Amino acid sequence: MTPSEIRVGVDIGGTFTDVALAHPGGLATGKVMTSHARPEQAIIDGILGAARDAGVDPGAIRQVIHGTTLVTNALIERRGARTAFITTEGFRDVIEMRSENRFEQYDLNIVLPKPLVPRQDRFTLDERMGPNGEVLRPLDPAEVAAMVARVLDGGFEAVAIGLIHAYANDAHERAMAKALREAAPELAISISSVISPQMRELPRFNTVIANAYVQPQVSDYLGRLVSRLRDVGVTAPVYLLHSGGGLISVDTAVEQPVRLLESGPAGGAIFAADYARAHGLDQVLSFDMGGTTAKICLIEDGTPKTANTFEVARTYRFKKGSGMTVSTPVVEMVEIGAGGGSIASIDSMGRLRVGPRSAGSEPGPACYGRGGTEPTVTDANLLLGRLDPENFAGGSIRLHPDRAEAAAKALEMTADAAGFGITELVDENMANAARVHAVENGRDIEHFTMIAFGGGAPLHACRLCEKLGIDELLIPPGAGVGSAIGFLKAPFSFEATRGLFQRLDAFDAEAVTTALAEMEAEAHDFVDDGARGLERTTRLTAQMRYSGQGWEIPVILPHRRLGPDDVPMIHALFEEAYRTLFGRTIDGLPVEITNWLLTVSTVLPPVTPAVRHAAGEAAPALRTRQFLDAAERRIVDAPEVLRSELTPGRMVEGPAIVVEFETCTIVTSGYRVIGQGDGSLRLIRKEARP
Repeated sequence: MTPSEIRVGVDIGGTFTDVALAHPGGLATGKVMTSHARPEQAIIDGILGAARDAGVDPGAIRQVIHGTTLVTNALIERRGARTAFITTEGFRDVIEMRSENRFEQYDLNIVLPKPLVPRQDRFTLDERMGPNGEVLRPLDPAEVAAMVARVLDGGFEAVAIGLIHAYANDAHERAMAKALREAAPELAISISSVISPQMRELPRFNTVIANAYVQPQVSDYLGRLVSRLRDVGVTAPVYLLHSGGGLISVDTAVEQPVRLLESGPAGGAIFAADYARAHGLDQVLSFDMGGTTAKICLIEDGTPKTANTFEVARTYRFKKGSGMTVSTPVVEMVEIGAGGGSIASIDSMGRLRVGPRSAGSEPGPACYGRGGTEPTVTDANLLLGRLDPENFAGGSIRLHPDRAEAAAKALEMTADAAGFGITELVDENMANAARVHAVENGRDIEHFTMIAFGGGAPLHACRLCEKLGIDELLIPPGAGVGSAIGFLKAPFSFEATRGLFQRLDAFDAEAVTTALAEMEAEAHDFVDDGARGLERTTRLTAQMRYSGQGWEIPVILPHRRLGPDDVPMIHALFEEAYRTLFGRTIDGLPVEITNWLLTVSTVLPPVTPAVRHAAGEAAPALRTRQFLDAAERRIVDAPEVLRSELTPGRMVEGPAIVVEFETCTIVTSGYRVIGQGDGSLRLIRKEARP
């Protein structure tokens, strides 16, 4: 690395803001408590702190890569702009009718989530496009003018336009948007044919509304961030990690902020995938646990699993179906309210519960001494001896065991019982989420290797492996700030989408070729913003299903001009993907393609293969500590070992505690830990499972 390649990644979480600065001398990392009122302040403090530790002048930084939860939080907390929604006559209530599925069928008093735009702010146009793009009812210019006046009189900050079948012909959407921009240039306007040009009006309408809803806030925040960075001497361009795992410019992020929904967690998946490739691991379960949530993702052949839809802002116990489905490229993962700050409580039936409420950074867990009074997962780990109160976060935060114990008393049980109950419950919740995620994707999780990162994951990962029957666990270097490091490894990329419905037995090669050429040009234009001239790769995906089915599966196709002779190949690839997911195919049914997805991304540099060790000489211990080994149901004596002492080939038999600045790794009695050639910790089960 040369001085011109100094780069910094910054991830804002609910509790901590993580920073990773790559420089000629290596990697400088840091954690700063997140400020929810002015999140950019934590970024400034973190970057300046890392630059100081690395001996780097802030002006020498050449690239800032940022992941943010701003979009997700704004949707969850309903803190977006006052938005108007313009749609086709007859479709005003689509976002309120939803899919008509009950996410909790036995709840007689079920309350559906309210749409982002109330009914009185949803307006209609008497126009109609057909599914093939034909104009069935022209757009009346007089009606457009009346709609412009209605929106301006309403005092709206943003407008979302979603007309029926606009993915096939966007002329009416663009005409409406043009009239609004001419009348009010400062108004934030989003159209569905740009934000989500795909079939299915519910996710398409939700996506364009979500984009418009957060656009003014994201624009303001990114503007403040860039300005503040320049004030402290960081003049480098800022890029954002989008939820599909690639980098986009600030301008693109402002235009399409809905792509930032899972930008932080996506960085963690990239981080884990990089180590999966280095260690030659084909089946990996990434486990990212921070202060507020835990995220689990499947990584196969060195690539995180991705999806084209995502459900955000679940309102009913994180239950699937209780949120808002948006259609945007995303690294597919399961996310639950199980972080270090997750609050434990006793429910109305006398049962112990953990999450989804979190103490976050303000006030934080009770043991932080910042005003928190409710027991959290971090308090429980402290009570069980898994955290050192004097050396938490490298000694930068002093923990108070007495306050953790006082908080636990609210649960009306002993401190030890509360600590054990909280940690076991949160570990079982995470294990259940991992099992379900694997089953939904047709995978046997016992054959996977876990890669754990985030400030809380190394504390829980070994116990999670015990519950899941996983024999091997990897803790990469810098695991405590894994997502921020992942930002530095992300490619520039963009996924273009089109809705183009076809039966495979009536494949229109000319229409597909035209659509793919437009999509490729669009994707290259976006990637050019940050990576002009760099080598690129292209991935083509078709969303396919049997005729009569309600949902599609993604099928990877070769990226080349497709003709009629390719129909048997496309059909075979669909059946292979269908069989992998469901274990069988269906004979006699025709096959359909609904949507096309084309991703252009810069080529990742090759990874350096890691030298792997399975055994070695014992590493020296600092001292002996005690912690509760949940599987053994007893307090165990454990050597405390500095991570720096676990050089390649050095080993410690569990139970043990491995400490470092950002986190510590709990090695239970059933595992041993060995240092690896790339600085990772490899935890291996001592005995094979029967």
